[in-house]
Amino acid sequence: MATAVFPQALGTAQSHQHLQNSGSRLEFCNASLKLISKGFKVDIGLSRRGSYSSWKKKFGVIQASASQTSVVQPVSYPPNNSSDELRKKSSEAALILIRHGESLWNEKNLFTGCVDVPLTKKGVEEAIEAGKRISNIPVDMIYTSALIRAQMTAMLAMTQHRRKKVPIILHNENEQAREWSQIFSEDTKKQSIPVVTASQLNERMYGELQGLNKQETADRFGKEKVHEWRRSYDIPPPNGESLEMCAERAVAYFKDHIEPQLLSGKNVMIAAHGNSLRSIIMYLDKLTSQEVINLELSTGIPMLYILKGGKFIRRGSPAGPTEAGVYAYTRSLALYRQKLDDMLR
Repeated sequence: MATAVFPQALGTAQSHQHLQNSGSRLEFCNASLKLISKGFKVDIGLSRRGSYSSWKKKFGVIQASASQTSVVQPVSYPPNNSSDELRKKSSEAALILIRHGESLWNEKNLFTGCVDVPLTKKGVEEAIEAGKRISNIPVDMIYTSALIRAQMTAMLAMTQHRRKKVPIILHNENEQAREWSQIFSEDTKKQSIPVVTASQLNERMYGELQGLNKQETADRFGKEKVHEWRRSYDIPPPNGESLEMCAERAVAYFKDHIEPQLLSGKNVMIAAHGNSLRSIIMYLDKLTSQEVINLELSTGIPMLYILKGGKFIRRGSPAGPTEAGVYAYTRSLALYRQKLDDMLR
């Protein structure tokens, strides 16, 4: 998690996590949220074990008050009917999903997985084009994986946003990193967007296939075997992750950390990877395991969802900043664009 200092808040979200892999089950344990503001400290604990489908969840949604102090408001979603009521009362919010632009190993047709490879020139151009497509859609928070190609995509995309806020990666590696990355100007905070990096959003780990050429791998192991590793839901490559295992961590993180922000009314962008995003889309669109394995996501193409009445509504990909109709999905998006137009005249 990360140090939260936006827009009038100074807080620290601290995470102590370990992963346990048991078959296709992952456990994320012992997360805590710490708030530091004006000389006082509040700790909110979160611990959980098991699969992502049935736990009781307790979240801290970071909000800014009018008095320059941070407010961490715990939000509980117990696994019963009251959870549905809370969702129905949630504010409207936009969710943007972007698969990173072309990487150097995409270009070379190599299995990349969790190897940290940057974008190509084409990937940079794709990220900038993605930014143009979402330049009129509000973004309050950004989540990326821990890998540079996703982070580059998010940062480059935001250079095209008409609001001109600056995305700032939050650092929570240690106490010094938190202290040294603090911002002490309230005006600067208001013109910044927090960027949270999370390894749970990383690409599927391809195990012993990472770094291998895809065509050579098919020649070596057989086209059908490689296709099974790449496109099945629950069969992992040697010492790697299946899509099911990737979904365990990605969806769990989305439900515990990102969805509460959306339910509180914050507009969120996620820049991540083909398999971690397919996993999240599987949750959002309620896809079956057979449907999700046929889902293809192009590099650098944003997909827009609207959270309204507690339901995620897929709106496809924004066509571009000059096409007004694409932003008229909701009254709030139309008003936001009008506000930008008025501000930049």
